[in-house]
Amino acid sequence: MRNSKLNPATVAAQAAGAVDAQTGGVVPGISLATTYLRGEDNALLRPDNTYGRDQNDTVRQTEEVVRALEGAAASLLLPSGMAAVAAVFRALPSGARVVMQTGIYWGTLKWVRDYCVRRAIILDEVDAADPDALARACRDSADMVWIEVPSNPWLQCVDIAAAAGMAHKAGAVLVVDGTAATPVLTRALHLGADLSMHSATKALGGHSDVLGGVLSCRDPKLPMWAEIATDRHDAGAVIGPFEAWLLMRGMRTLPLRVERMCANAQRVAEWLDAHDGVAAVLYPGLPGHDGHAVAARQMTGGYGYLLSFLVTGDRARALEVLGRLRLFHRATSLGGVESLAEHRASIEPHSGIPETLIRLSVGIEDAGDLIADLDAALG
Repeated sequence: MRNSKLNPATVAAQAAGAVDAQTGGVVPGISLATTYLRGEDNALLRPDNTYGRDQNDTVRQTEEVVRALEGAAASLLLPSGMAAVAAVFRALPSGARVVMQTGIYWGTLKWVRDYCVRRAIILDEVDAADPDALARACRDSADMVWIEVPSNPWLQCVDIAAAAGMAHKAGAVLVVDGTAATPVLTRALHLGADLSMHSATKALGGHSDVLGGVLSCRDPKLPMWAEIATDRHDAGAVIGPFEAWLLMRGMRTLPLRVERMCANAQRVAEWLDAHDGVAAVLYPGLPGHDGHAVAARQMTGGYGYLLSFLVTGDRARALEVLGRLRLFHRATSLGGVESLAEHRASIEPHSGIPETLIRLSVGIEDAGDLIADLDAALG
């Protein structure tokens, strides 16, 4: 299904046209084979299927769903979000220069810092939500600019189109981690990004039952893209067919889930913003948020399902509020149908996150019930 005129809800619901070709079932089957037959003449029965490392129809079908949702030229699945991050950085030569947004997901930043030291890559961290700061960082030549929009857990919103202009002027590739937005809300490639990355473990899968990562490109002739694809094959950083199938099944409801999650998050954020026990709410859907204007330009259909708030008081008070929640599960991750709450400073003690910050991943439950749970927790 390469019909670019179809809307995301149609692409997702029909799994980009994938069906079970053998049975005629409307649900795509799972191809589990790791190797493929050759005929009596030793020719492959299918030239595109030699070995299952990255030649699998289920994986290809799932990649096509992502590609269509992204409006990308091509997409590649990997076994986790961090595997996708690593795949991009492994495509950089030693001595390369990277401009990276600070205040992003700590797991990414921590790994990148260590990797850049080991590979002699110059890493310049910058507040990319400040266009002047990003412009200064891009005055010198660079190989890559990496941003996360919206960022986790600060919910900063970088102007992707402006960042693309700055990156390209510096001779750099722009990579956007859009995990907290999903392709339903933001198509980073259409705004000028060269590569789009998502942790498919989160909202793309949507049910907290599958690990995965995905990279998509705007131009398949980009040298870095060929290096990523080759490295994925040679190093074996591939997703399994069952995991790919779970991801494809999850994406069939992605637009519907995102719509509900965004509506719930907006209501929760507005309620928290008016509560005396809350010192600040970080959510781009609030008019007072620093990134609201940028988010309004580049997000369509909502402002995301992720938000953070700072409890009035200290660490003990934040943990008390967290402990009193009954509907919000206290668990790490985001983007699932169930709502999650997390004290990020406990999970990432050296990341500089305030001790009073609680991050919420808002699910598809009734918004009134979620607000009542927060009301009871805040006392």
